[in-house]
Amino acid sequence: MKLTDSGGRTRRPRPQFPAASALATGSPVPAPRIMWELEEVSAKDLDKFIETHLLPDTHFRRQIKEAVHIISTFLKERCFQGAPHPVRVSKVVKGGSSGKGTSLRGQSDADLVVFLNNLGSFQDQLDNRGTFIWEIKRQLEACQREEIFEVEFEVGSLQWQKPRALSFTLMHPHLHEGVEFDVLPAFDVLGQWTNNGRPNPQVYIELIEECQDLGREGEFSTCFTELQRDFLRQRPTKVKSLIRLVKHWYQKCKKQLGKPLPQQYALELLTVYAWERGSRQTEFSTAQGFRTVLQLVLNYQQLCIYWTKYYNFEHPIIGQYLKTQLAKPRPVILDPADPTGNVAGGDPHSWWRLAEEARNWLHYPCFLKGDGSPVSSWNVPLEEDNEDDWFTCEHRMHQFQGTGWHPVPAGRSLSTGMTPATAQREDDWMCAIL
Repeated sequence: MKLTDSGGRTRRPRPQFPAASALATGSPVPAPRIMWELEEVSAKDLDKFIETHLLPDTHFRRQIKEAVHIISTFLKERCFQGAPHPVRVSKVVKGGSSGKGTSLRGQSDADLVVFLNNLGSFQDQLDNRGTFIWEIKRQLEACQREEIFEVEFEVGSLQWQKPRALSFTLMHPHLHEGVEFDVLPAFDVLGQWTNNGRPNPQVYIELIEECQDLGREGEFSTCFTELQRDFLRQRPTKVKSLIRLVKHWYQKCKKQLGKPLPQQYALELLTVYAWERGSRQTEFSTAQGFRTVLQLVLNYQQLCIYWTKYYNFEHPIIGQYLKTQLAKPRPVILDPADPTGNVAGGDPHSWWRLAEEARNWLHYPCFLKGDGSPVSSWNVPLEEDNEDDWFTCEHRMHQFQGTGWHPVPAGRSLSTGMTPATAQREDDWMCAIL
């Protein structure tokens, strides 16, 4: 095994899994595919592009599943056996694109959140996660020496005394790309949560109080990985395909523009919002959905989006905190699982750079009909009714006309500028764009 660090990377031959692993089974080599670039794809061919270029094939998904099983079993059954003090793993939850069901072909990241009963509070997680990460690294190295399996570590983050995660890549001869793992110890604040209801409000009260005291809003999002995962994983297949397309576009922009750019997770949530408010159908026009997302990116300075699936305004402490969050400078996209996390926050310049790229892309073939006219966007409402009196402000968005982008008056829709006849409402969610 060769470890890498932030100062340089040592290359080595691709390691092998144990022969007993199911990953060692052979598989036919896929036939060559005609390579398209997204810039060349027409609107009517977007679904075919996703199917042939972005969706992971069955064999790859099976290998990813096996790789995750190997590491999860190690973390639950072996990792902490030799620890100086008893350590109990309550559960290991798979997050990342693999957990959400939005992986791109040939690429997979898996966030494995290790929930430890030894962490009894959010403060415990801050103080002690580094100790557990170092122990996981030590045990992985021991397993590799014993040739149980082989992994390649990327350990630049461990130069710090209290690292946030252990990152490594698990390789296999039949995989063109390795599976990238981030292992993150976390406080099990949800316990044995099931996806048929909201967490106890006390969970969020404790989170809010901790974040306000520590000044670490969004720091503990890993504790809510199950909620983040299920929020996206339950979406219809075609919505997840649209998310893949948006992620592919985002990665092309990242390659072209470099950093800084907004979080990719913000784009995933923006895609869900566009579908919820513009379609809600299991079958829809991918080109329309894609265009709607890019138009929302163009209007980043007015974005204020949130959901009430897992938390809402009913409890006074949570409600008051949400009002404070939603009053912050735009863009605001609250993590549906963690009200302290504004995933659209940070550097506003990063949104400006992405919006300029989105403006250029709207002239590409994937947004044009066969006769050359532009594909229309969905009729996304610009405001959502809210029971609270505080929720008042001017709603200013922009719609695309022949001469460019122009303001849309309050109460109008993103695509047409006309007031929607009805506002769609759901019992378990609510969102708004201001």
